[in-house]
Amino acid sequence: MSGPLQWARYHWRRLTGRTTSDDEERPYSYLSLLACGGKSSQTPRLAGKHRVVIPHLRPFKEEYEKFSGAYVNNRIRTTKYTLLNFVPRNLFEQFHRAANLYFLFLVVLNWVPLVEAFQKEITMLPLVVVLTIIAIKDGLEDYRKYKIDKQINNLVTKVYSRKEKKYVEQCWKDVTVGDFIRLSCNEVVPADMVLLFSTDPDGICHIETSGLDGESNLKQRQVVRGYTEQDSEVDPEKFSSRIECESPNNDLSRFRGFLEHSNKDRVGLSKENLLLRGCTIRNTEAVVGIVVYAGHETKAMLNNSGPRYKRSKLERRANTDVLWCVLLLVVMCLTGALGHGIWLSIYEHVPFFNIPEPDGHTVSPVLAGFYMFWTMIILLQVLIPISLYVSIEIVKLGQIYFIQSDVDFYNEKTDSTVQCRALNIAEDLGQIQYLFSDKTGTLTENKMVFRRCSVAGFDYCHEENAKRLESYQEAVSEDEDFPDAESGSLSNMAKPRAHSCRPVHNEPLGSKPSRQLAGSAVAVGSGEGASEVPHSRQAAFSSPIETDVVPDTRLLEKFSQITPQLFSLLDETVHHPPLETLYIIDFFIALAICNTVVVSAPNQPRQKSRCSSLSGMPIRSLEEIKNLFQRLSVRRSSSPSLASGKELSSAFASRLPLLSRLKLTSPVGEEESRLSESAQGASSSACCPETQKANSEAGLANGRVEAPSGRALASDLCYEAESPDEAALVYAARAYRCTLQARAPDQVTVDFAALGPLTFQLLHVLPFDSVRKRMSVVVRHPLSNQVVVYTKGADSVIMELLSAASPDEASLEKQQIIIRERTQKHLDNYATRGLRTLCIAKKVMSDTEYAEWLRNHFLAETSIDNREELLLESALRLENKLTLLGATGIEDRLQEGVPESIEALHKAGIKVWMLTGDKQETAINIAYACKLLEPDDKLFILNTQSKDACEMLMSTILKELQKKNQGGPGQASLRVDLLQPPVPQDSEIRAGLIITGKTLEFALQENLQRQFLELTSWCQAVVCCRATPLQKSEVVKLVRSHLRVMTLAIGDGANDVSMIQVADIGIGVSGQEGMQAVMASDFAISQFRHLSKLLLVHGHWCYTRLSNMILYFFYKNVAYVNLLFWYQFFCGFSGTSMTDYWVLIFFNLLFTSAPPVIYGVLEKDVSAETLMQLPELYKSGQKSEAYLPLTFWITLLDAFYQSLACFFVPYFTYQGSDIDIFTFGNPLNTAALFIILLHLVIESKSLTWIHLLVIVGSVLSYFFFALAFGAMCVTCNPPSNPYWIMQEHMLDPVFYLVCILTTCIALLPRFIYRVLQGSLFPSPILRAKHLDRLTPEERTEALKKWRGAGKMDPVTSTSAEQSAGKSGGRPMPGTLADFAMNPASSCAFEQGNISVCETALDQGCCETEA
Repeated sequence: MSGPLQWARYHWRRLTGRTTSDDEERPYSYLSLLACGGKSSQTPRLAGKHRVVIPHLRPFKEEYEKFSGAYVNNRIRTTKYTLLNFVPRNLFEQFHRAANLYFLFLVVLNWVPLVEAFQKEITMLPLVVVLTIIAIKDGLEDYRKYKIDKQINNLVTKVYSRKEKKYVEQCWKDVTVGDFIRLSCNEVVPADMVLLFSTDPDGICHIETSGLDGESNLKQRQVVRGYTEQDSEVDPEKFSSRIECESPNNDLSRFRGFLEHSNKDRVGLSKENLLLRGCTIRNTEAVVGIVVYAGHETKAMLNNSGPRYKRSKLERRANTDVLWCVLLLVVMCLTGALGHGIWLSIYEHVPFFNIPEPDGHTVSPVLAGFYMFWTMIILLQVLIPISLYVSIEIVKLGQIYFIQSDVDFYNEKTDSTVQCRALNIAEDLGQIQYLFSDKTGTLTENKMVFRRCSVAGFDYCHEENAKRLESYQEAVSEDEDFPDAESGSLSNMAKPRAHSCRPVHNEPLGSKPSRQLAGSAVAVGSGEGASEVPHSRQAAFSSPIETDVVPDTRLLEKFSQITPQLFSLLDETVHHPPLETLYIIDFFIALAICNTVVVSAPNQPRQKSRCSSLSGMPIRSLEEIKNLFQRLSVRRSSSPSLASGKELSSAFASRLPLLSRLKLTSPVGEEESRLSESAQGASSSACCPETQKANSEAGLANGRVEAPSGRALASDLCYEAESPDEAALVYAARAYRCTLQARAPDQVTVDFAALGPLTFQLLHVLPFDSVRKRMSVVVRHPLSNQVVVYTKGADSVIMELLSAASPDEASLEKQQIIIRERTQKHLDNYATRGLRTLCIAKKVMSDTEYAEWLRNHFLAETSIDNREELLLESALRLENKLTLLGATGIEDRLQEGVPESIEALHKAGIKVWMLTGDKQETAINIAYACKLLEPDDKLFILNTQSKDACEMLMSTILKELQKKNQGGPGQASLRVDLLQPPVPQDSEIRAGLIITGKTLEFALQENLQRQFLELTSWCQAVVCCRATPLQKSEVVKLVRSHLRVMTLAIGDGANDVSMIQVADIGIGVSGQEGMQAVMASDFAISQFRHLSKLLLVHGHWCYTRLSNMILYFFYKNVAYVNLLFWYQFFCGFSGTSMTDYWVLIFFNLLFTSAPPVIYGVLEKDVSAETLMQLPELYKSGQKSEAYLPLTFWITLLDAFYQSLACFFVPYFTYQGSDIDIFTFGNPLNTAALFIILLHLVIESKSLTWIHLLVIVGSVLSYFFFALAFGAMCVTCNPPSNPYWIMQEHMLDPVFYLVCILTTCIALLPRFIYRVLQGSLFPSPILRAKHLDRLTPEERTEALKKWRGAGKMDPVTSTSAEQSAGKSGGRPMPGTLADFAMNPASSCAFEQGNISVCETALDQGCCETEA
């Protein structure tokens, strides 16, 4: 009874609390609807608590009708408007803008007869024009959305029909929650649905989510547990279960719920059972699912929040100045009202000036002044630039167009260029002061190359693999210049290993070597046969540099000599394999299966690669191997060498895991001595190419494996990994003949060297998350039949989960301690060389332990509330008391041009912070390699375990920095208005700060924030390592809010989304980790090096152009409206205009509007080449030099002066004449037009034919309008009319003289100032502009002098090499930089205190040759 009652309560809550209707509208972007993409918010939006899904079938008709009313259908509607509501709704939205409301107020005011200044229609014209332009733009955009909505809604899918008892074709818009959907291969999922059936025998469905998150690699989804075993397709008529799940939310990585059968049994549901709208079915013939979310409630639509809107710093400044203009307008109107009152007071008894009302009463001067205030508001309304906002929008679109058209941003490899997703903050790119960057995939390529590994305490440096990388780089570089040179370099690369590498396929010289192990038919690389296979698409993380791994000679020798003998010889005289060998076996099994890699065969695109565990056994069947293990264990258990003394029955012994059993059967002391002997013996041949090659080849030949028929070669397998780390480890395992052959929901098949295919029963996968920082797989070992947990994760986490010493197995634990210590040294060594490190561990569980854990885990899986917390607790109960197997070192190389870009950004005055989750040593190494840290920098490391220690250490460092920099310009304490950090001079030390995630947690607390920011302000670079995604965003938020600086965050993965959204500008790198960062960003680039041009060139241009354009708008409006104001002093402040109203309106709306827009789009104060060569020019934008408050007021003063000159020169010229009012106003208008346009010419740094064309066009349009208007308008504005005035003036020489003289007098002060500024005290921008006019030789010499004067010579390689020889407490920066920039350099050529191959265990072989 609890089930129906619960549903009833839930249904009642939904009925009483539901507010969402089908017509609910959300701000979706039509651009991403077709792909159903969007950005994922940091915090999921939840509506209600739970949702109950009832099948849309006849037996559930009544209950379905009760619930279906609360759920939306699958129709989507992203348009704002309909034909009926377009006009009212668009006007309502436009009048949210204060400027539009202001002009609407003036229109209404002008309809009041007492204060009317213009004809009613004329006042409405500017507002109507602006509103119409924006309405047309909005309407066209909405119509495009409507067409795409219609296209998507009318797509067809197969839905089960209750009436016809079969699947029929229906439009997407007709799909509802509870419908059964049947999809075929390559079809798009129409709504979020739970997977109930797949034609795959393992219940697997492969999907591609590129339309959702941009990731092109395949992902697996599996049928709900209990439906996998069905032989036939699920019959909707027999489906009697119900689904309860969480309410719609936008979290793509989570789905919680359960499916309850009619017998009340529950099965947990997770994201692995959910097919999301917008995904594409791949490699699966057909699937069936039931819809749980439809339409706007699907996760894809909830994530689609449309284009981002941010208000730029410059726009906020302009809004402030508009308010100043309003205040100025009020002052001018008060002056007019006061003047009009005084004028009437003086001439109160003169009827000519004070005309009585029809009833005979006269208006008092005070009341007349009040009326005149509102009349002046209408008359001087042009002071507020109504066209400014429209012009800004047009200019920004033009700037975005030119940014996206820049060919330098094009990346040929990815066929992508820069994306501008936020259209209104381009100018902020020119004012960035702090840059926060992720490391992996942003500064590095995110191409993970397996470099080194440590197994059982032994380090394997893989020197041959390093040489392979070096040869690969040479081949690539030669291939770029000479396409036919590839075969020579690659064939030469293969020669040294010809004696031990035996390719399966006969390859031509031009083909790449297959990198196979001798004696094995498992191809490691991509041979000729594989290259002929037609690929429908390129798998992610599958470039040759990532996939072709050359095994280490020493580790390969252990494989070849021990593994075949262990399982093929039954002679009792054979010594039992040492513990190290068993660690190696488990280590590579863990590399192969502890992941979520999808295996597929390219030559069979619709079939999943699947191996039978009993087919094609190379030496003997699996049963024979198991019998061998049983006989071995019985024989060993009966021998007196059991050190533990425990009694074991033969039945139990036959089920012991291999590692556990062999640990018990061999004497502990003997194992320990053998371990140490192996270390000494191995050191004699560690990493040496001259290792006994004949023995190695013979050993490999003994273990030769023939490729079984019907099983794909390794070269034919396609690995689809979700991260490059997983792919690198799987390819590394494949290089050692531990090949991942197939993956199903319940099993994983691995082809392990001489053992052949081993099929592991996959019991559970605990995926990686940022809290645990590890992932685990729970399998049942095919040989021992015991439950084994394989775990990989960050070393800081795994080391804490290792088993503690126990008295019963003290010797074994002692070995573990030794292995742990040695592995930790290797990890530190890897990290100092910039490698990404992972630890590999395992745990063996008894069936009782596993059953107990499974019971609790099942409860966590089937819960909806607090599911994440319960699953985390369950994982913690499983992942403990681990046995350390080894560690890996993976190299992630720097992207091309990163050091140069960061060096340029430093010179531009931008503070660069690196926020990464990697180890401290790895982060420091990469920081040196990318020139974030310089060789001479003094490093301060904040790594504390308590808040008090953190505070004390920060105080100590701060005092030391302040003491050593006393003579510098830096302030001793952090000011609230700190916009620029203290810049060190040559006499001061350069400091770099390294802070770990744990310490960062303390530093971000409120009482330490100020001290932390003050400390970072003294440092040239800050590196935050082991930082979580939340900490990244908190750091950006802290710096942005407290220092009041412009911040930019750049990243490439989902873990960078929160940081990107918090910053003023977020930039996503479209790398190999999907498109989550791009979708959340304002701009997207393909490589980090593009950031320098985006900021230093386009950012500088956008800021300078828009700043000058906005100032010019204020100038021209103030200058022109003041002509009307000065005239009021000569007409009794009566609100009369000496210009016709039509000319007055069109002057700002048409005649002078186009030139500043062209100026804002095309102006270039300095060339792009010069801006890149002189990054320090960027500092002018950081200081807002182009648009300071002082600049604004100077511009207004200049406008006042020019208006005075423009008014009084014609006034004194025509003084005493008998010209009428419009004849006097015509020279004023004409002179004002020339002054305003020539003012723009003076301010322009680069005049093109387009500038000149627009300026000439403006002048001609003015004269054409004036002539036409004067010829046709006879009685337009009685009693005065502009009839034939321009025609008469153009025949009068005085008119031309007045216009020329007025223009010269008005512009002379600004012209003289610009001339003196350029010659006597030029700014850096003007000096750089001069460089563009020089010849190439003169330019080169001038640049040298510039840099020499500024002492900004870049750090040369010579100084780096000299500093590399210095010894110190930190890693040698020169060495580290050289090593990271040349990743293929082998350890034999490494210079420094620590050799790459030299460890505490291995010494003597890998020494540097003199």
